[in-house]
Amino acid sequence: MRAQRQTHHGPRRSSVPQAPRELLESPVLICGLGNPGEKYARTRHNAGFAVVDALAERYGVSYWKSEAGCQVAEITLPAAQAAAPGAASGEKRHVLLAKPQDFMNTSGGPLSKLARAHHLQPAQILVIHDEVDLAEGQLNFKEGGGLNSHNGLRSIADKLQTRDFMRLQFGIGRPPGKMPVADYVLRELKGTNLEDFLVTAQAAADQVEQFLRS
Repeated sequence: MRAQRQTHHGPRRSSVPQAPRELLESPVLICGLGNPGEKYARTRHNAGFAVVDALAERYGVSYWKSEAGCQVAEITLPAAQAAAPGAASGEKRHVLLAKPQDFMNTSGGPLSKLARAHHLQPAQILVIHDEVDLAEGQLNFKEGGGLNSHNGLRSIADKLQTRDFMRLQFGIGRPPGKMPVADYVLRELKGTNLEDFLVTAQAAADQVEQFLRS
């Protein structure tokens, strides 16, 4: 069920760009970044996992399999949502949801193995990650370019041997005062901070669905 609560400011959504041609083909790999284990489940660093989980819930995923060091589930977009230039009328699209089970800084290994197993090119991958240089609650699509010192993205770029993959940045903002970034992104969220985070995760899932229909 989609979250109904609105944050004090509400998630700030960027306009959804036209998806690259490769992401309008089937299959597509949507990879959420995070750290495995209950200890990290409610932290800002697990924003990518939270968005992938929101998508999985919407499409009734009840089983995640272990493949190539990732938790993987497959969803099928209805024909009405799968329309793309050149696609056959009524054609459904298959989307892989993935959560690498290595820690964030080594996410590239499992993701690259999974992509190879399914014969996917980097242009067929959408990576969802937390972004400290984006205001809390803001969402932004980015194609290629810099990695903003994000170790998860750096690992993926290294293993894919390219930065040319699509990202959805989940803004978490900068830590207050002199708090170290590591402490900020790994601190457990509670109360309204957790509720706001989950509302943004639902908004991000909305944008992923819209992006794949564009």
